[in-house]
Amino acid sequence: MAAPSWSSCCASTSTRPLLSPPSISKSRKLWWTSSGSGGKTRQLSIRAVAAPAAVDYADTGAGDVPSLKIKLLSAVSGLNRGLAASQEDLERADTAARQLEAAAPAPVDLAKDLDKLQGRWRLVYSSAFSSRTLGGSRPGPPTGRLLPITLGQVFQRIDVVSEDFDNIVELELGAPWPLPPIEATATLAHKFEITGTASIKINFDKTTVKTKGNLSQLPLLEVPRLPDNLRPPTSNTGSGEFEVTYLDDDTRVTRGDRGELRVFVIS
Repeated sequence: MAAPSWSSCCASTSTRPLLSPPSISKSRKLWWTSSGSGGKTRQLSIRAVAAPAAVDYADTGAGDVPSLKIKLLSAVSGLNRGLAASQEDLERADTAARQLEAAAPAPVDLAKDLDKLQGRWRLVYSSAFSSRTLGGSRPGPPTGRLLPITLGQVFQRIDVVSEDFDNIVELELGAPWPLPPIEATATLAHKFEITGTASIKINFDKTTVKTKGNLSQLPLLEVPRLPDNLRPPTSNTGSGEFEVTYLDDDTRVTRGDRGELRVFVIS
């Protein structure tokens, strides 16, 4: 029995697969003719497989945490730690952070995850800096022409054994021409305590300032905390409370007591 063919050029008794024409079979059957089996024609069935659907990472769960971390870091990149953030940027970062928080395998529990706080963390974004002051949503020195301060890197150094919690800020202070700008590192020393499952309270201790560059030989300047009875009632004590909403070995997301969203990476 000869194999069915569409034209004489396709007829063959060799081991070659032939497709039956649509007019003969609408099920798209595959026919196989082999000279080695006495010229018998056998019918094989085939099935079409649909292409996999595109993945929507916004709807994925805990298995996609790495992608959501990249999405958050991409959303805050290029914003100069938040100083250049527009309202649209703030909303985009907040949405990305909430997706990562929701995708975490389990809520943060500092009773179990305290060791993950240990180390030196670099601030990559703070929604509070969009206020254009270094104090964020609290009073602080403005950035701009009135007081030319350039904000450098910002770190948090946390020691879970001694309960030290230091905010380290690199600054560049403008000086009258022809003097070069003054480079300095300010360290705001705090003590911290765990006040809830994922909540931390920090209490300000003192500020130290160390000059860099041409003035690096100057001694360390220490600005102690004023006694409570000498401080004005409305002064900012530097104390505060925040919640750790996401934490792993290299990324930390916190939300402050005034709604500030902050993103850190291990340094």
